[in-house]
Amino acid sequence: MYRWIAERRHLFAYSIYAACAVLGYGAAFLVRFEFQWPAVHLDTFLLTLPLLVGTRLLTNAFFRLTTGRWRYVGVPDLLRLLGSSATGTVLFYLTLQFTRPNPPVPHSVILIECLLTVYLTGGTWFAYRMIFQMRRRWNFGSDRSMKRVIIIGAGDAGSRLAHEMVTFAAGYIPVGFIDDDSLKWGTRVQGVPVLGGSDDLISLTAKIRPAEIIIALPSLDPAGLSRIVNLCEPTGISCRVLPGIAAVLAGKIKLNQIRDVRIEDLLGRDPVELSLPQLADDFQDCTVLITGAAGSIGSELARQVALHRPSRLILLDQAESPLFFLELELRKKFPEVDLRPVVGDILDQPMLESLFGNERIHRTFHAAAYKHVPLMESNVRAAVRNNVLGTHHVAEAAGRHGCERFVLISTDKAVRPANVMGATKSVAELMVLAAQRDYPRTEYMVVRFGNVLASQGSVIPVFRQQMEAGELLTVTHPEVSRFFMTIPEASQLVLQASLLTEGKGRIAMLEMGEPVKILDLARNLIRLSGEYRDPDSRIRYIGLRPGEKLHEELVAPKERVTPTRVPKVNLVLRAHEDGLKDLTPWIDRWRLAVSDSQLREALDEVWEWCGRTTPVVEEVPALSVGN
Repeated sequence: MYRWIAERRHLFAYSIYAACAVLGYGAAFLVRFEFQWPAVHLDTFLLTLPLLVGTRLLTNAFFRLTTGRWRYVGVPDLLRLLGSSATGTVLFYLTLQFTRPNPPVPHSVILIECLLTVYLTGGTWFAYRMIFQMRRRWNFGSDRSMKRVIIIGAGDAGSRLAHEMVTFAAGYIPVGFIDDDSLKWGTRVQGVPVLGGSDDLISLTAKIRPAEIIIALPSLDPAGLSRIVNLCEPTGISCRVLPGIAAVLAGKIKLNQIRDVRIEDLLGRDPVELSLPQLADDFQDCTVLITGAAGSIGSELARQVALHRPSRLILLDQAESPLFFLELELRKKFPEVDLRPVVGDILDQPMLESLFGNERIHRTFHAAAYKHVPLMESNVRAAVRNNVLGTHHVAEAAGRHGCERFVLISTDKAVRPANVMGATKSVAELMVLAAQRDYPRTEYMVVRFGNVLASQGSVIPVFRQQMEAGELLTVTHPEVSRFFMTIPEASQLVLQASLLTEGKGRIAMLEMGEPVKILDLARNLIRLSGEYRDPDSRIRYIGLRPGEKLHEELVAPKERVTPTRVPKVNLVLRAHEDGLKDLTPWIDRWRLAVSDSQLREALDEVWEWCGRTTPVVEEVPALSVGN
């Protein structure tokens, strides 16, 4: 039956609209004459009824009222109905002036008919929509495959989400809202009751037993989101979250945008987004080289650079397979970009000379480095050769061949380092900044930031592997903390630094907020995994590993910070800087050194000779008993 009507939708709609006009016209006469319809007006009614119905159908067709789907009717449809009814009333009145029925149609009947027809037509629409939604909700409620959900937030985002759930068969059925605005309690949004505030969450979920909790508060800051997640934890019910406020303002609230709460949502600060409108112009007709292109930062840099369409993008890395897959991805997403993947080592000077000599490279982003602190403590030679000598080779090659800009990716571990990896990155910073004096045609700069969340080998992937294996999460110390940023934030900072004219020969640094305890990250990850028992029971303390510090720093005591024209991006200025030529004796020693002790000795001499702050040696508190 439904399909038969659907195939004749326009005819069915015209029939309903004609019936509404007839009923409205007849009811208007009854109301006008207080339900004592004079017989003399019956002939007038019958004579003018075809004129009215014809006029109504004509204006309804003109305003395209037959094309709307009644189950989705809304304010725009109501406005079109008002326009059609007003226009039809005017046309009907003008027609009566020509036909002049006797007795004439009372003017009050014409106005009453217009109002009643609007009510009858609109009422038919909304009755159909209500029956459709009630029928679907009934079917959803009886369908055990549908997930019953509670939505936290009865505002615009929550309302749109509930509408999507009720309207489309997407596997969810909303059974209630939670909102801290007490004025909303006891009301209904999209037909779904607002049950109470967040303090009532535990009792309400125990009573309703939803399958999921969805957080529809896109403007919530990380601290607020963390509070809501903590409230959801004792319920034992998994919680998910809607996208950010930009998606809400754009009206793009869709069911497929609901996602799990991510660990970066709980970092305690809003993510930094840097605007790069001038990047496309900067990369126009440029060849860009990215070293370490297959790594976490290098690959994201490659994506961001390719997005702005340089004339050529050279990807250099010694990891063949990751580089292969990155090339496949970029060629698929950016077919118009001229890509050149190069499998090579930054210690290969002839290769670098050939690369810079044969290509006119305008921008170099040097991301190649060894970064794992404990691993580099036992592999000093590899750390020095790659992080120090490799940086020296690339920076010199860029300067000799007239590269316009060179950006080194550094780390907070280079600040008063207590380990080999940090020491090598600190020396690399010295080399790059000093190269500015030897090669003034090239703009050298350094970008320094903290730990990159979810990068290869970082703490979050390690935690996730341990959880998948059913192991305890290993935390070095309950007090250990780090500065964190996301991979997109890191790549945006690097690109923004390359555009800072005041950054020439300087270090750029992102404002990263307060450091985050690794213990808190572990606890949050356990909560987000759905393990709602005591998170501390899944954590094991193992003590600081070789070379690790309890807390990192972004700025050394003899450095000062000055703001730039870009919000949240600062410059780090040193008390004094040393020329690259003064480091030449140590570079030769690092090249010729055989043992790790010789390499360490040369590193220590550089520290003493440069007059820089002594590496940090921290007093580490004892581990908690029982872990």
